[in-house]
Amino acid sequence: MRRHIAVTVTLLCFAVSTGAAANDDAFEIRSGTNISHWLSQSGRRGEARRQWFTEKDVKLIASLGFDHIRLPIDAGQMWDEAGHKEVEAFELLHNAIGWARDNKLRVIVDLHILRSHHFNEDEKPLWTEPAAQEKFFQLWRELSAELRRYSVALVAYELMNEPVADDPDDWNRLVAKAVAVIRVNEPHRKIVIGSNRWQSTSTFDQLRIPAGDRDIILSFHFYTPMLITHYKASWTSVGKYKGPVNYPGLLVKEEDIEGLPEDVARIVRNNNGTYDGAKLEALLAKPLALAQKLDLPLYCGEWGALPTVARDARMQWYRDMRSNLEKHGIAWANWDYKGGFGIVTRNGQPDREFIEVLLGR
Repeated sequence: MRRHIAVTVTLLCFAVSTGAAANDDAFEIRSGTNISHWLSQSGRRGEARRQWFTEKDVKLIASLGFDHIRLPIDAGQMWDEAGHKEVEAFELLHNAIGWARDNKLRVIVDLHILRSHHFNEDEKPLWTEPAAQEKFFQLWRELSAELRRYSVALVAYELMNEPVADDPDDWNRLVAKAVAVIRVNEPHRKIVIGSNRWQSTSTFDQLRIPAGDRDIILSFHFYTPMLITHYKASWTSVGKYKGPVNYPGLLVKEEDIEGLPEDVARIVRNNNGTYDGAKLEALLAKPLALAQKLDLPLYCGEWGALPTVARDARMQWYRDMRSNLEKHGIAWANWDYKGGFGIVTRNGQPDREFIEVLLGR
């Protein structure tokens, strides 16, 4: 039986009940999915954007057994260059929240990409320009003004996706100021805060949270090992390797590295290793330690493996990760609903076997 994770009351890190119905007065989440490439990381506009994600999708997500969606939004879609709200984009955001409410799903609104910060770009003015930081705070003033009409049991905010600062204290200082901005009018809204450098588990011990705030959810992302999760991914260095990969066990055998171009062989060796469920679980140590120290809930806001890797290996990785997350009472949202990692195929049909693995059925 799957466990129900309530992120508003803590017992160690979470309150966990078995088979209980959702509390309508609390922001309670267990298993969700990311709505990617709609209001974020997409060039679709007009009717194409409207049709990418509709109420029909929300009904499907709810019927499959998920209890929330993580909804990435980009500053470039929600506001124009002058800082004016894009009316249609905000209309779609409100539509999605309304559909979720009607289908008894919770929503995490995730400010995914800023004009001053993209997690994979070298130039990030957010860390160096006070004006860019003030613009970030203003975005949250405006988002809070738009969304505070919704119950704290329905909507949570994620400050920013995958911060990448050279100095972790730059992120910690930004967190403190941004939380203060939201708390002016929303003292009890749940705020999701991730670790520096792509919300990595390895940097969790560097994360600092405003003291005494009980309405925070700690968040990490998990895409390890990259040779499995991003096999042949064109936007990553590990994607240059096209040879055999294995999971569980040694990812790439030495004989499969020999003869590769020098740069590719170096990438493989730097990312190679022996992995299984226990190895993946060990990588959760820092997030679990901080969650226990602060007595705050823990959330894996993104995790996934591309279907480019062999199906058996991919499904076993998901089984192991789901088992680890459930074992430690960590709520999660897989990446993603209908993108490259999706639970829905290119022809719009749910991948039933995959969904059963995700939900532990």
